[in-house]
Amino acid sequence: MRRVAAALALACAAPLLTGQAEPILVPEVSQSRIEVRQGFTGANLLLYGAVIAPPGVREKYDIVVVLKGPAEAVRIREKERLAGIWMNAGANDFRSAPSFFAVASSRPVEKIVDERTAAIYELGTDFIQLSPTGQIDPEAQTRFAKGLVELRRKQGLYQQNPEGVRISEGVLYQARIGLPSNVTTGRYTAETFAIARGRVLASATARIEVEKVGLEGTVVSAAQRWSLFYGLGAIALSLVMGWLAGRLFARG
Repeated sequence: MRRVAAALALACAAPLLTGQAEPILVPEVSQSRIEVRQGFTGANLLLYGAVIAPPGVREKYDIVVVLKGPAEAVRIREKERLAGIWMNAGANDFRSAPSFFAVASSRPVEKIVDERTAAIYELGTDFIQLSPTGQIDPEAQTRFAKGLVELRRKQGLYQQNPEGVRISEGVLYQARIGLPSNVTTGRYTAETFAIARGRVLASATARIEVEKVGLEGTVVSAAQRWSLFYGLGAIALSLVMGWLAGRLFARG
């Protein structure tokens, strides 16, 4: 709380010192580090802060919070039913799809900004920049992108809450975003936007680390640091287990 109070005091003084005509955002998160242990059931993040208007300015701001997980390469396959059997009919690769994506806003985004602005700042699951690879028909590309977004919505990895931000006294805001148990570990970014008159007037970013700890974390860390030895060890363990299984069955 002391850090928030100090940041608020600095934010209030900054417009007076610099003559700045734009608002200042002071974001905070309830947890800057989330530990993923065995039996992890998810986490509930509180993202909060303040929007400080310049002196003499009376403006009603909307707040949009966008939480993104680490980007990853994804392949989406499309299936068709042929002769009563579901078969792969096509595929498309995306080189940098966010592993997690959530948007919370004080009002529905379409009532805050136009589509062009929403697309620039990715203010919604319909505006995620997925970076497809290869040559593909634009219509098919759109279909695959929608399929990826819908799949991750069902998994709880892509979320959008049009009334997920509460604003108090026109200054303080808070939003809650739930992380499911199947989240990817890594660095997450929470970007907050202050918007008025259809324009993004200020933005600020906070970071959250999602890390595996305990035995699982040790195994992952070892696999990343000593990948060659980890691979050789896995092969050796498989051979030993296979030999033991063969001996046991032979005795039976």
